[in-house]
Amino acid sequence: MDEREKQLLLRILAIEGEQKRRAAPGRLSEYNVERVHAKQMAFHKCLKRNRWVFGGNRSGKTECGAVEAVWAARGIHPFRPNRPNSQGWVVSLSFEVQRDVAQAKILSYLRPEWIADVVMCEGRKSSPERGVIDYLLVRNVFGGLSRISFKSCDQGREKFQGASLDWVWFDEEPPCDIYEECRMRVLDKKGDIWGTMTPLKGLTWVYDKIFLNSAADGEVWHIHMQWADNPWLDKEEVAALSSALDEKSLLSRRFGMFSEAEGAVYPEFEQSVHVIPPFDVPPEWQDKLSVDPGLHNPLACLFFAVDWDGNVYVTGEWYAAGLGIDEHVQGINALADRLNWRRGHDGRLEGLIDSAANQRTLAAERSVTELFFERGLALSPKVNKDLFSGIARVRSYLKSGRLKIFSTCVNLIREFKSYWWGAGDTPVKKDDHALDALRYYLMSRPEAAARPARKKTQIELDKERLIKKRRR
Repeated sequence: MDEREKQLLLRILAIEGEQKRRAAPGRLSEYNVERVHAKQMAFHKCLKRNRWVFGGNRSGKTECGAVEAVWAARGIHPFRPNRPNSQGWVVSLSFEVQRDVAQAKILSYLRPEWIADVVMCEGRKSSPERGVIDYLLVRNVFGGLSRISFKSCDQGREKFQGASLDWVWFDEEPPCDIYEECRMRVLDKKGDIWGTMTPLKGLTWVYDKIFLNSAADGEVWHIHMQWADNPWLDKEEVAALSSALDEKSLLSRRFGMFSEAEGAVYPEFEQSVHVIPPFDVPPEWQDKLSVDPGLHNPLACLFFAVDWDGNVYVTGEWYAAGLGIDEHVQGINALADRLNWRRGHDGRLEGLIDSAANQRTLAAERSVTELFFERGLALSPKVNKDLFSGIARVRSYLKSGRLKIFSTCVNLIREFKSYWWGAGDTPVKKDDHALDALRYYLMSRPEAAARPARKKTQIELDKERLIKKRRR
C-alpha cells in the first residue's frame, strides 16, 4: 500500500470532521489503513461498475461490502465520485440472513447520530438490530439524506422492479433473474453493483457471467479472497478450521474457489462410530445443559458430560413442540431426575441458552431466560452463535472421535443425518434445533473433568511415615 493510498483513506476522517468530539472511536474509523488488507483495498479502489468478491469464510469479503455501502450512503468514498442523497439496496438471500449478516454489518459501521430514521418490516424501531429493517435514512456529508433499503431474494423478482438506484450490494449469490432485474435498476443512473459471496452452489450463472466473462466485459471485475489474505485471523483457528474441512469444502470455504455443489453439512457423522449405548455418567463428568428454545417450533434441551480426557457425551435430550414453558420445565426436570443429574448449590439445573431468549417483547414483561430461571433452570444466554465456526467445531469433534451421543438422543441423531447445505453460506434452516444446542455447547470450549486423586495404598502410607520419621 503506497503513501497515496493511505492518504486517500485518511480523507474519510477529514471529511467527517467529527473525530475530535468522539467519546470512543466508531467501527468505521477503525476500518482504516491499519485494518484493510490488500485485497479489500483492491476492491475499494476498482472503478468498474460491477465488482464481485469470491471469498472464503472469514476472508473479509462481507466487511468490505458493508463498508462500501456505508461510504456510498455517507458520501465519503475515498476512491469513487460521491453522489448526494444516494439510493441503494442491500440484497440478502432471506430476511433472516439479512438480519444476522448484512444488516448487522451495516449497523455496526453506522454511528447512531448518522441514522435519521429507521423503518422496520418486523421488530422494534428502538432496537433495529433485533428485527428486520425495511430501510434506513442516513445523514450524508452533503447535508441531505441517503437511503439504504434491504431486500430479500425470497420475495421474488416482482419486488425488485420499478426503482431507480445508485447502487446494489448482493450479500451472497442471488438468483439470476433478480440479478438481471437489479442491473436494470442502476441503468439510468449508471450506478454500481457489487457482490460478496462464497461460491457454494457450484458452477452457476455467476461462474458463467461474472467469473468467466470478467475479462471480456469491460465493466465486470472480480477478485478471490482467502483466509491467508486476512492477516488478522487467528492462526490456530485457521488450522482448526482447515483440519475440519474436506478438500472440496476447502476450495470454496477457504479459498473462495468454485467447485461442485455441497451436500451434507456433517459428512463425518457415522452412527456406528458416534452413537453409543447409555451408561451411568459419573457425577464429576456431568457438565451443562444447552437449550435451543421454541414454543411452536421444537424446544431442544441436551445434557452434556465431559470425561477426564476431554471427550464430550450427549447423555440425554428433551425435544418437544407446541408446549408452554411450564411443560418444558417439567419435562426437563423429569429427565434430569432419571439421569440423576447434579444441580447447582441453589438446586437449579445449570446450562446455556440461545441469546435470543434474553429478549423481551411487548407481549411479555420477562424474557424466556428469566421465565426459565424462575422455574428452576439457570441458563446463561452468553453463547457464541457464529454459525460457520460452530459447524467447524462440531466437525472437528466428529473427526477426532471426541463426540459420543447416547442412542436415546434420537432427534439429535436424526438431525445429523438430514442437515444439508442450502442456498448461500448457510445450511437449510430446518430440523436443526438439537444441532443448534450442540453447537452452542461446543463453542463454550468445555474442559475435561478433573481426575480424582488416586487413593494411596497402605504400603505407600507406611513409606511416607518412615521418611518423615527419619527426617526428624
